[in-house]
Order: sequence, then C-alpha cells, then structure tokens
Amino acid sequence: MKRGGHPSGMHVVLSGATGLVGRALSSHLVGQGYRVTAWVRDVERARSELGPELEYMATTDRDALETAIASADAVVHLAGAPIVGKRWSNARKRELTDSRVETSRILVDAIRHRATPLAVLISASAVGYYGDRGAELLTETDGPGTGFAAELCEQWEAAALSVGPAARRVVLARIGIVLARNGGAFGPLSRLARFGLAGPIAGGTQWIPWIHLDDVVRALTFALVAPELSGPVNVVGPSPVPQRAFARALGRAFRRPAVLPAPRLAIRAMLGEAASVLLASQRAVPVVLEKHGFQFSFPQLDAAIDDLVHVHDLAIRRLAKSDLPATPYLAAHPARYVLVARTIIERPLAEVMAFFSNAENLSRLTPPELEFAIQTPRPIAMAAGTVIDYQIRLSRIPLRWRTVIEQWEPGVMFVDAQHRGPYACWWHEHRFRSDGARTIMEDRVYYAPPLGILGWIANRLFVAGQLRGIFAYRGHAIRMRFGLAPAHAPSSAQPSAEIAGSARNAGRANKYP
Repeated sequence: MKRGGHPSGMHVVLSGATGLVGRALSSHLVGQGYRVTAWVRDVERARSELGPELEYMATTDRDALETAIASADAVVHLAGAPIVGKRWSNARKRELTDSRVETSRILVDAIRHRATPLAVLISASAVGYYGDRGAELLTETDGPGTGFAAELCEQWEAAALSVGPAARRVVLARIGIVLARNGGAFGPLSRLARFGLAGPIAGGTQWIPWIHLDDVVRALTFALVAPELSGPVNVVGPSPVPQRAFARALGRAFRRPAVLPAPRLAIRAMLGEAASVLLASQRAVPVVLEKHGFQFSFPQLDAAIDDLVHVHDLAIRRLAKSDLPATPYLAAHPARYVLVARTIIERPLAEVMAFFSNAENLSRLTPPELEFAIQTPRPIAMAAGTVIDYQIRLSRIPLRWRTVIEQWEPGVMFVDAQHRGPYACWWHEHRFRSDGARTIMEDRVYYAPPLGILGWIANRLFVAGQLRGIFAYRGHAIRMRFGLAPAHAPSSAQPSAEIAGSARNAGRANKYP
C-alpha cells in the first residue's frame, strides 16, 4: 500500500485532465503513487500543461483507449465543455451534450471490451441535475429537476450507467460550485469583490452548493478506494449558503462592501438560458460522502475563501542596495524589489528535489492562463549553465522567456535568471532544507519591472499583484502534488522573519513607493 492507504500502482484512466478539476486531480493522484493515463484531444499540448509524470493518449486513438482501459483499475470521466460563459444556442447545446454524453458512450464501449469487469467508473455530473429547487434540502435520493441543465445531467448519468455489469461500481459525482484560485466562477467573483462589486445576484436568495477544489479532489480520490460507494454522490460542501451570504463572505475576505446587486434581468440579458446556472437554487448536501466517513478539509465557507484569497507566507518589499546578493548578474541587472515565499512540503528532501530537478514539472506549478510552454528540446539536463527557452502569456500577450540556470547545488539550492523576457531583472533563488520527514522550501525572487521609472508604477498597479497570484497558485499546486496539510490548519513551523515582519504590516506587499 502507498502512503495514505492508496493501492500502490493503481492505474487510473482520466478524461478531462486539463480542466480545472482534472488538472488538480491528476497531480494529486500522481503524488499519491497512482499511475495516471490522460485521455486528451491534443497530446503535446496536454504534456506541455501537465508535465511528464502522466501517460497520454489521444481521443482519436480508440485502440490506445481500449488498451489503456484493459489494464486500468479505474476510469474517472471529467470531460465536458464549460457550461457557463456562452449563450445556449442550439449549436452550443449540442456541443455541451456531445462533450459529455458522447464521450461517456465511447468510454463505456471501451470498458465493455475488457476481459474482466472494471473495478470502478467515476463519472462527473453536476448539481444542475436537481434543477431550480428553492430552499428544498436536496440529497442523493431526490429526483431530477427541469430545464436543459437537469436534462443534460440525466443524459450524462444514463450514459455512464449503461456500462452495466462491465463495471463493478459506478459513482455519479454530482459536483457543486467549485471554489478555486484559478478557474471556475471564483476568479471573476473575487476580482469584482476587490472593488466592492460582488453583491447579491438576482436577490441573493438562491442556495449555493459550494465546495473547495481540494475537497473535490479528495472526494474523488476517496471514491476510488471506498468499496461500498456507488450511485449518485453529491460532491458539495456540508454547508451550502444563500448567495447573499456567499457575497458577504467574499466581502469580508476582501474587506469590501458586498451590497451592490446584480439584477436578474441583466444576467438573463447577458447569458440567456445559460443564466439558469447562476440563478438556480440547489441546497444540496453530501449525505452519501458523510455516511461513508469522508472528512472535509474546508467544511465552512469563510475558511475556504480565506485559503483562496490570503497568502500568508509570501511578502514583497522594496530593496535596499545593501540587500542585493553579490553576483555578476545582479550587478549588471539591478533589482528593485524582492519576493519571498516559504512553503512547507510534507515529503523528504530527496523526493522534493527529484521533482524540481525536472524542468518539465514547472508547467505543473504555473497558472494555466499563462499558457506556459517549454521550447527547448527535451529531455533537459539541469545543471549550472543550462539554457531553457519557453513561452508564456502575460495579460494575453505572448512573450518569449529565456532562463539560464546560474547556480545548481542539488539538495541545497538552484538559481534561474532571466536572460530574455519581460523583466529588466529576474533572479530566482530556490532554497531547500530538510526538516525531518518534510522539506522547507524558500523562493527568493529579486526583480525589476521594465521601463525604468515607470516600472514602479507598473509594479504598484499590477506587477506585484500578478506575482502574488502566480506564487499563490504555485504554493497550492505544490500542496496538491505533495499532499500538504490544508492551509488553514495550524503549523508548528514558524514563518521566516522577513515574511513575519510583512504579515505584521498587513497589506504592505501592495503598497509600493
């Protein structure tokens, strides 16, 4: 058995691996010792996004799918076009249906070709199954509602259940509103909340069946190995709230008012029928998960939002010249600011260094909206002097970045410096030290925005905030990959003096000269 009671080497075929939940789940499973084969539309793009720790096969290669499923212990089906963001025209409805129902049928067909029954098929669904039900308490025994979203979920679940005896267990994961730092509805809502604009939507009486991304991943992993878990499972937190209460919780997190409403008519005018996803009320609760002993990391909304909004072990400050390390690079490229981030990783130093020694794993730690893509031919041998070219997008602008490994001391530290890219200076020290069975990692980035005197204006307006977001995502991705304790849990380790000093000066990181 692997750590945490997971079967060693359990093979999982995963669809939707590049989506919000799939990206986090695949990282978590690999970190727990599972073998994961991702069924994706574009193999090279998926490998660029998810790194080398997964196996890949194209959706067009049915023979490869049957071969993978023949040796699989489980199939997790998360694929599906995003249901919000576009109006539901007839063509869009067909796309939403095909991306869920037709892909389910393809997977079911491959499972039926196995020589023996599959241990478990976990197929995503959604709380949209219940339709708009007001304040009615909804459990897994309740029937479907009405409307396109409910009908879509019914078809989706029926396609998965058609596997019949070819799978010993079928889990229908009715996923709620996922709260995640990058992706889903939380990102746009948090941006509005920063300006006090995330007030009640259409009166705010509709119930929100929210769940933190960490708990979605843990619930799906739990479903893989819980032998008695089958049928519909509400993958939602135990404390749904009215949307008005959700808006107030966001406002508290950002210390902003949450009173300006978003009228129902305005939302319907923008989204048409698709507005029902935001306006419907589903007071769904996780009866089946709790019955089987699942424990939530984030059972309360305020703790979940705090984990996503606040970054406690990260500080950015203006540099004095005396603070600069004495290196030829920094002498030629003066830095103006330093970012310090500290992460406690619940794995031994050797295991952590093995991960960071592979340059391709950097994609796992980079927010997907940056579209990080390594251009240097692989494999890349990490050593002093190694040159790595990659491409990113900043504010939707494609940029080429060349980094050089300036220092490489395995088990202690390494340094990458930008030699071509958007910054006037970028010197990133990665430091590691062993702390018994875990590792303390500290990132120290000395940087300067471009454009001279205009750089400090840019830093104040958006650069520092952007960096905080990137390193906050990085910290969460490390937690997902290595199994860190939830961020809200108490830690015996103390933050560095620099970070602690910044914490005493709340908000200092966003107040630059």
